[in-house]
Amino acid sequence: MVTEQEVETVGRTLVDPQQPLQARFRALFTLRGLGGPEAIAWISRTFGDDSALLKHELAYCLGQMQDSRAIPVLVDVLRDTRQEPMVRHEAGEALGAIGNPEVLELLKQYSTDPVIEVAETCQLAVRRLEWLQQHSGEPVAQGPYLSVDPAPPAEERDVGRLREVLLDEARPLFDRYRAMFALRDAGGEEAALALAEGLRCGSALFRHEIGYVLGQLQHEAAVPQLAAALARTAESPMVRHECAEALGAIARPACLAALRAHAADAERVVRESCEVALDMYEYETGPAFQYADGLEQLRPARP
Repeated sequence: MVTEQEVETVGRTLVDPQQPLQARFRALFTLRGLGGPEAIAWISRTFGDDSALLKHELAYCLGQMQDSRAIPVLVDVLRDTRQEPMVRHEAGEALGAIGNPEVLELLKQYSTDPVIEVAETCQLAVRRLEWLQQHSGEPVAQGPYLSVDPAPPAEERDVGRLREVLLDEARPLFDRYRAMFALRDAGGEEAALALAEGLRCGSALFRHEIGYVLGQLQHEAAVPQLAAALARTAESPMVRHECAEALGAIARPACLAALRAHAADAERVVRESCEVALDMYEYETGPAFQYADGLEQLRPARP
């Protein structure tokens, strides 16, 4: 049983800017796993931080928790034009992930936001909420991943046909996202290579989601394309950061070289992503039982 004091100690690690970023990330994912109003409160308090990467992950975790008590803070972040675009985008996506139709009109309002990443995210979130309403009461097929995604996977199973939809820029973004998540769920080298082609097309939002999905898939075949996207300094930092985190999750030697090469990148969000990804690499290749180890850090090691 987790005590209130333990939740507070993990929360204090999260909000403390003097703590290493890796420790704050692990504290965040610990709070996400614990859930409840106290965890939401600690996560919400951290949106005043100066790390766009951390704030982006705060919004992501609140969405994944699917707790309607997080809606007010996410609405505030989406509305706050002082927040970085990648943070506002993640708040919009999180509101869609929670799945409460009460935010539908707000999301429609921000679907024309002047920041394209925010607008496209809110358009996708609107489509997701409408899709949920149209399919309410139907059993939801649970794929191999536990994440709450911006779009349900397409019913198509043929990798070649899914690839065509994914890369067809004339198709609605929601349909391309559905193909993306179906390819992820299909798995294997062919699907990984099809997804990796997406790093060269579409909007920055689309390419960033490709990076995220390849990190979930953890297939080595995509490493060259992810490393190349990370190395493209003209690429959106939002895309480069997801590619860095994907390389940390895939955790092969070639990933390590790419991450080390950009650990001092001029873009702060890329630099910090490489820092977090190197920590993830260490977890993936080490003996630790879980990445979200905030509680383990509080308890004495077993003899």
